Amino acid sequence: MRGVFVTGTDTGVGKTIVAAAICAALVARGERVAAFKPVVTGTDDDDDGDWPPDHELLAASANAGQTPTDIAPVTFGPPLSPHYAAELANATINPAHLLAAAKAAGDRADTVVCEGVGGLLVPLTPDYSVRDLAVELALPLIVVARTGLGTINHTLLTVEAARTTGLHVAGIVMTPWPAYPEPIEQSNRATIERLSAVPVSGLPPTTPPQLAVAGAALPLDDWL
Repeated sequence: MRGVFVTGTDTGVGKTIVAAAICAALVARGERVAAFKPVVTGTDDDDDGDWPPDHELLAASANAGQTPTDIAPVTFGPPLSPHYAAELANATINPAHLLAAAKAAGDRADTVVCEGVGGLLVPLTPDYSVRDLAVELALPLIVVARTGLGTINHTLLTVEAARTTGLHVAGIVMTPWPAYPEPIEQSNRATIERLSAVPVSGLPPTTPPQLAVAGAALPLDDWL
């Protein structure tokens, strides 16, 4: 399976936007692209302005004929960790079904863009994490991080957690990367790249219509 696995240093860092930008950029250059996200929580929340729910945004950005339900086989209303959302719903998340759905997405396209839930160690079930799924899929890992204070520690911890299980961290994306970064943002980027030995890119603020343009500036060929 050819593709990438997009994770984040935390929830709300912009990993869905990065994943969608990767999808849109690959589609724009003529590839058939599928997307996959094992679980989406928080569907009861109101839409975030111009940004639709994660699985809807990914469905609009890919082009393998997937519905939002194809992309995210499990959804829950409350904005909670998947294992807790499942517990409250008296539901069971089956890791084997998630893995099969991810591979089915990969089978229908040239490239699959998988996006995790929250950070790498977020539990999908009480004993199966996002990292476990990433290990089974064995795709290059892209870490999405914030630009400001605190990001050095969060990002380096995520890289270390990935490498302890043999995952290949292909790239780090800091977002939203401003047109005129502050000195601390420039220092954070340089420090993370030096200490992790992973190339760091920046994704600027974008909108759904501009995702392909934003994604085209990322080093997609290096990652893939």
